[in-house]
Amino acid sequence: MIYDVVVVGSGFSAIAVVCNLVRKLPPTASIAVIGDDPGFGRGTAYRTEMHLHRLNVPAARMSLFTDRPADFVEWLGRKNRPSRDADFASRSDYGLYVRDTLADLLRHQARCRVDFIRSKATGCVERYTGALGFLLEHGGEIAGRQVVLCLGLGNAKLPVDVTGLSLGTRSHVIDNPWRLSWLTRVGPQDSVCILGSGLTMIDQVLGLRSHGHRGHIDVLSRRGLAPHGHARDPKPPAIVEIDTKTATLSQILRGIRRQVRSGTPWRCVMDGLRPRTQAIWQGLAPAERSRFLRHALPWWNVHRHRVAPDIYDSFQRLRHQGVIAFHAGYLKTLTDAGERIDIEYRKRGSSKIDILNVDWIVNCTGMERAGLAHSPLLQEMRRQGFVAADPLGLGISVDRNSKALNSEGVVQTNLYAVGALTAGQFWEITAVPDIRTQAEQVATELAISNEARSQIL
Repeated sequence: MIYDVVVVGSGFSAIAVVCNLVRKLPPTASIAVIGDDPGFGRGTAYRTEMHLHRLNVPAARMSLFTDRPADFVEWLGRKNRPSRDADFASRSDYGLYVRDTLADLLRHQARCRVDFIRSKATGCVERYTGALGFLLEHGGEIAGRQVVLCLGLGNAKLPVDVTGLSLGTRSHVIDNPWRLSWLTRVGPQDSVCILGSGLTMIDQVLGLRSHGHRGHIDVLSRRGLAPHGHARDPKPPAIVEIDTKTATLSQILRGIRRQVRSGTPWRCVMDGLRPRTQAIWQGLAPAERSRFLRHALPWWNVHRHRVAPDIYDSFQRLRHQGVIAFHAGYLKTLTDAGERIDIEYRKRGSSKIDILNVDWIVNCTGMERAGLAHSPLLQEMRRQGFVAADPLGLGISVDRNSKALNSEGVVQTNLYAVGALTAGQFWEITAVPDIRTQAEQVATELAISNEARSQIL
């Protein structure tokens, strides 16, 4: 059969789109969801079972729906997990909330048909009916009149080749830290080096401590920066005066610094930028966007993507106690050193080469930039001209309505993308508040299109 809508993906973006479609489409409509993740909708971020792994957005802003802002807080109350609006809930609880919300919607009698196809889509073909067909890994094909691509990000690979390491050594190089079974293999006094110093690093440090690790931890990243914490008593966002159409990156930075020097707390300035970030990004010339990615991105990340106050305090205590040491530099090589590993890196701002000798290496360089390399399907769709890569490597090219552009730059009226794949157009599109807004807008357009088609038929 040909479905009215096919959603490709099984992470949070996909579930946000499906939930909004179920609320907006008539009972006569049909949806197919193609994805092979057994934890559908939870993805890497919300599948963790560790209570220490917290959201970095307050509970009051984490509802799945723009028109029901208190939905998540109310769910927490129903599950006897009392929460204030400003609390930072556990990511595992949020994953359960997402699962329960979808299940509640699917239990309704008068709703559209939703079929979940447990498989990977490996190819895409255009059918004479005007539908797009997706070839499935296990055989068969699913076709849709409208399609939403919700393919998220893959875990970033290590920046060096490890094939020269012995098998025993390689077993102590953790390429994907979210496969948490590795934590049980680390000895209490083993030395650990974490590559990358963002949010994932903090999660894994606290995960190690909760599993009884008491050894030394080195953290190596290019700039040696670590995320800041949210304020315990947050103040209202500041009004930030920026011309979103003509401002350059330097003008924006000068304006922010001027406002902070005048006495406005920097967190208030960052929170004031929050609802305007997409418009500011869209107003930047391509050269200015590229400049931001080359020079300003690490500082943006540590100020913009902050951690829950109690988690930040726990992490800072470990730093002050000397448990964690930060190193700024560029990873060069990993080599066998008996039963340990030598990490050779060049110190930032210097030609000097230093060596760290450790028992374990953990890849916390985060998620890869939203390119096409992690997805054979996207690569095939690009080869056939259905989609075009964003010029800066930020996913695929889409217009401001999230419609994909083909290889000739023409808007595809039946092909949308939601989430990280659209970072080239929207930049801030990985957090729940941004994705839910985009998912609701796309679902609304699809519902209007479906109604128009039904009237014609």
